[in-house]
Amino acid sequence: MEFPVYGDLKGNNVFITGGGSGIGAYFVTAFAMQGAKVGFVSLSEEPGHLLCDRVERLTGNRPSFYPTDIRDIAALEASVKAFQRDYGAIDKLINNAARDTRHTVDSLSPDDWDDAMNTNLRPYFFTVQYAAQGMKENGGGSIINVGSNSALLGLAGYPAYVTAKSAIIGLTKALARELGSDGIRANALIPGWVMTERQKKLWVTPEALQECLDEQALKSTISGEDVAQSALFLASNASAMITGQSLIIDGGRV
Repeated sequence: MEFPVYGDLKGNNVFITGGGSGIGAYFVTAFAMQGAKVGFVSLSEEPGHLLCDRVERLTGNRPSFYPTDIRDIAALEASVKAFQRDYGAIDKLINNAARDTRHTVDSLSPDDWDDAMNTNLRPYFFTVQYAAQGMKENGGGSIINVGSNSALLGLAGYPAYVTAKSAIIGLTKALARELGSDGIRANALIPGWVMTERQKKLWVTPEALQECLDEQALKSTISGEDVAQSALFLASNASAMITGQSLIIDGGRV
């Protein structure tokens, strides 16, 4: 992987949810390559530890992994506070953890709905709550909330997920307004269909992929590296006057 160097990110404290795999693993790698002090939470322990080993071999900069079920808000708070004890206030927060489990309108139970919100939306707000005070004391920070272009396109197959991803855009705008006077920026990063291992294993078929590419202006698949490039930009001073916005990385899909 190759990324541009943003010198102002070196030494920053960066906290990432859902960092153990998929797009999140690209975030962890990209920020470690900038010389940032990176901490992340993820549910599965073995992939998280393996990622730390891989990133350390690649960069000489070992991330810190805090195994966490983000649906457990008390556990999430404990992990954020553990990172803050280890490194100090969070400078850059990336809310990325999500679960795009397929479901239908008819099949979703109230418990399933709650689980979808507790995975895909609720943790976004509370990580901000836990990180914002330190950002205020430091005079600013950057919050990046990862959404999905499924919310913009109204894609079928997972209505609760689409609902949560739509709400993330509104939450981001509200946070930008609420926290802007403290120098804290909040932006949404909106990927299209990123070819992660999970997607390839569960959802990618030749027919579905071709349909997606037909709808994109750019006829190439989207990688985790593509999304991480944009995250670096939104975290850095290169985007110092950008807040409350949604940066879409979907190849121009309509």
